[in-house]
Amino acid sequence: MSAATYLSNQLLIAMPGMQDPNFSQTVALVCEHGPRGALALVLNRPLEMRLGEILEQLDIQAPDSDLRDRLVLRGGPMRTDRGFVIHRACGDWDSTLKVSGTLHVTTSRDVLAAIARGEDPRDAVVALGYAGWEGGQLEQEIRANVWLNAPVAEEIIFDLPFESRWQAAGRLLGVDLARISPLSGRA
Repeated sequence: MSAATYLSNQLLIAMPGMQDPNFSQTVALVCEHGPRGALALVLNRPLEMRLGEILEQLDIQAPDSDLRDRLVLRGGPMRTDRGFVIHRACGDWDSTLKVSGTLHVTTSRDVLAAIARGEDPRDAVVALGYAGWEGGQLEQEIRANVWLNAPVAEEIIFDLPFESRWQAAGRLLGVDLARISPLSGRA
């Protein structure tokens, strides 16, 4: 695959026939994809955990109760003890992956402290864990009709309710996922 065909800064949309319970009816942001593999964060699987619990564990004070009550996402089944903050590009954080010119993922504590103080990034989603693929594995799953991919639409990440994100991602491609058979074949 050439760099132009890698899927960084794309959405992965699980096909209706997805059998893996970790990914059934999910949409994920591909943060990195290259010859060695891929890393993505699931965008529509909230945990029963609130952001306030994470901030408390990190001894970060957050006076805003709405902020403390935000749900945290299950970003994927791997390293569920590791936190990721998906946010619009801003700031200079200790550990940030630039997914695109407008979308970043930060893993350092300093971004959470800024959010708790009411500073930028104001549009941010926190996830625990990630989804990962070995080199060539994601490409093989796409060829097997397990995933669709679409350009990122930031409103799906920051504005839509979690339960609406999967269908909205399908609509980016003009697809009503409810009308696709869970059985797939090859022509």
